[in-house]
Amino acid sequence: MKINLVHDWLVDFGGAEKVLETLVEVFDPKKIYTLFFDEKNFKESPISKKEIVTSFLNKNFVKKRYRNFLPFFPFAIEQFDVDESDVLISSSHCVAKGIMPKTNQLHICYCHTPLRYAWDQSYDYLKLLKLDRGLKSIFVKAVLHYLRIWDETSSKRVDHFVSNSNFVGERIRKFYKRESTTIYPPCDVEPPKEEIKKGEHFVFASRLVHYKRADLVVEVFKDLKIPLKIIGDGPQYKELKEKSSSNIIFLGHLKKEELRREIASARALIFPPLEDFGILPVEAQSLLTPVIALKKGGSLETVVSSKSGDYSNATGVFFEQQDKDSLEKAVKEFLNVEKKFTKEALLKNSKRFSKDRFIKEISQFVKQKYEEKNSLC
Repeated sequence: MKINLVHDWLVDFGGAEKVLETLVEVFDPKKIYTLFFDEKNFKESPISKKEIVTSFLNKNFVKKRYRNFLPFFPFAIEQFDVDESDVLISSSHCVAKGIMPKTNQLHICYCHTPLRYAWDQSYDYLKLLKLDRGLKSIFVKAVLHYLRIWDETSSKRVDHFVSNSNFVGERIRKFYKRESTTIYPPCDVEPPKEEIKKGEHFVFASRLVHYKRADLVVEVFKDLKIPLKIIGDGPQYKELKEKSSSNIIFLGHLKKEELRREIASARALIFPPLEDFGILPVEAQSLLTPVIALKKGGSLETVVSSKSGDYSNATGVFFEQQDKDSLEKAVKEFLNVEKKFTKEALLKNSKRFSKDRFIKEISQFVKQKYEEKNSLC
């Protein structure tokens, strides 16, 4: 069974790229089709060892501002003349699923999310970019209208959808009118090799962009005067640092082992974004660190709250809304029940999302669908 992979773009290394890396390990593809490839960010990854086939957009002056070229992405992904492989697996959160497979190819899409800014979060993005009013907004809304039509139409090129969470599965059903099978992404759930002493601080770790809501975390901890460490870099770094107080420390970007140590030594991980899955809360639990998370999206599947005051299986505390009062209330609740979280519960829950489990499930799924297709020939 010959398999090739498709991925939206290879510019930064995040959760979707971790999934792709594991798909490379499992299926050993000859080629990976992608719109853009920034080699310097993948030097240590097995992804770079494969033949990377890029689009006509893969020019330096485009890569620097690649998101500005979003209207051209659907056209670009359709220009790939894919090799005669038995199976195409697209890893898609934007347009990868819209690749044009050969008639005889099985196309399986591992969907991280339907195109966010085209569907249910389009108005949030327009407001954030201040494009919800005026003449420019009319043009942008017209582009998003076109993207919605293309996104729904191109979903028909997929034979089978795999969702990275039940939350994403519901969105696939709503926007594409398609069913999917949930296979949670591979997470690093190795517990600490040595005991790491807990500090007095909480931790927030993410790229510092608006939807991750670091601003909300800074606002709450500034008022509570509780030690907080913020890990990550991004456009909001300077602004957030200026608004913070002496109890908040900015550590910038950390290497993997440094990041793991900081999370393991924290009292809890603060996780305020609405995420389709969210790998970090799982990895925090494997490091014996409970999570304070928004009670929406993928967090509902990765974090376990108390049941009627019983914390025996709990791994975190939820807050209802992305606002100051709600998060502050959750932090205070955590402080009251902190000692009730157990090592056993945290490790048990994190193991549900292991890499070995992902490899087994995705291998079986692809094999089954390939055999079903051939049995019909």
